[in-house]
Amino acid sequence: MGLGKDLLNGIVSVAISVGITVYLAEDGEEYDLTDVALAVAVSAFLSGLFSSRFSGK
Repeated sequence: MGLGKDLLNGIVSVAISVGITVYLAEDGEEYDLTDVALAVAVSAFLSGLFSSRFSGK
């Protein structure tokens, strides 16, 4: 796979993960939603990118 495909997988992971996190977040939580969404975005992007990059196909 090329780097473009790996980046696309990372972006798709971000969209799904952040969308679900923001949708399911409740008001009054201990953490700010922006901070949580940013942490989820970074984690999801790296997970999608490296999973695709090193999948062995």
